[in-house]
Amino acid sequence: MKITLVAGARPNFMKIAPLIDAIKEAQAAGKKINYRLVHTGQHYDRNMSGNFFDELGIPEPHVNLESGGGTQAEQTASIMVAFEKELQAHRADLVIVVGDVTSTLACAITAKKMCIDVAHVEAGIRSGDRTMPEEINRMVTDAITDLFFTTSLSASENLLACGTNHSRIYFVGNTMIDTLLKNKPRFNPPPVWKEQGLKEKEYFVITLHRPGNVDEENVLKQFMDEIIKHAKDLPVIFPVHPRTAKNLQRIGITAPNLHMIEPLNYLSFNYLVQHSKAVITDSGGITEETTVMGVPCMTLRNSSERPETIAIGTNELIGTDPSAIGPYMEKIFADTWKKGVIPDMWDGKTAERIIDIIIDLYP
Repeated sequence: MKITLVAGARPNFMKIAPLIDAIKEAQAAGKKINYRLVHTGQHYDRNMSGNFFDELGIPEPHVNLESGGGTQAEQTASIMVAFEKELQAHRADLVIVVGDVTSTLACAITAKKMCIDVAHVEAGIRSGDRTMPEEINRMVTDAITDLFFTTSLSASENLLACGTNHSRIYFVGNTMIDTLLKNKPRFNPPPVWKEQGLKEKEYFVITLHRPGNVDEENVLKQFMDEIIKHAKDLPVIFPVHPRTAKNLQRIGITAPNLHMIEPLNYLSFNYLVQHSKAVITDSGGITEETTVMGVPCMTLRNSSERPETIAIGTNELIGTDPSAIGPYMEKIFADTWKKGVIPDMWDGKTAERIIDIIIDLYP
């Protein structure tokens, strides 16, 4: 069978890499399965996408659709037009989309309109917040998908509640954790580790990028002021997303213990997270990684599409009120943070399960 794998943004690459490994293992075992890797170009900066291919051992994509930039609508349209031509030239039996970015939505719609089956890896997750573009991408993609591969039972339950036939839902685990566990021995310290003399569990890591948190300068300033105030002079390391960097420059926030650095590659960033005292973020994927690594995590959002990281993991959803940061950081210093456990099936073998299922369904 012929599979087209779609990658567009940084989180996609972490989810795609183990699928490629599993396909190669199946090929080595004599299975008739081939793939074509399509990079939509949604993240077109080499620092935002290219080094992921190098770091994670992903082969160069067969094609780059070069559909980066523009508004949400412009980018969606550009990807759809380019991906339609790609499928016309290289028709697949199955298109696999991952995650919840613009590329996920655009390529799923395009494939279905060409009567090609679509499998969605990380299907069924919901935040309940329709102001997030990602939430719309999830809902629309899952409305037309043929095979649903879920990371949690709650994601499977979300799909069932929408009327999805249970026979098309497969609870398999989390491919992003496959990548994390495979590469954990390769984590390496970034330059800031030595430059600032960082020590195990004696610094905080911040990542912020969601518009509601970083686009309003007053909100961003309050967040930063609270974090710095309650860090008790411990270093605060902030790999700054390009969106956030512009606003921080305008606000002009500085502090002796605040170290704003360039975005880090995958292996260095996760080294920093693994050895930190805690992480403060508004990202979804990082909450999964901190849960597996046993690192306390505070999420500056009012809802989460990854409830398992809160229910049984190390993550706490503290909302978007900056005044909530202090009490949670006090829990960190008091060593009363919950320990957490790793969710079921987050064992590093998710991609193998997915490819085994696909081979059985498409003999």
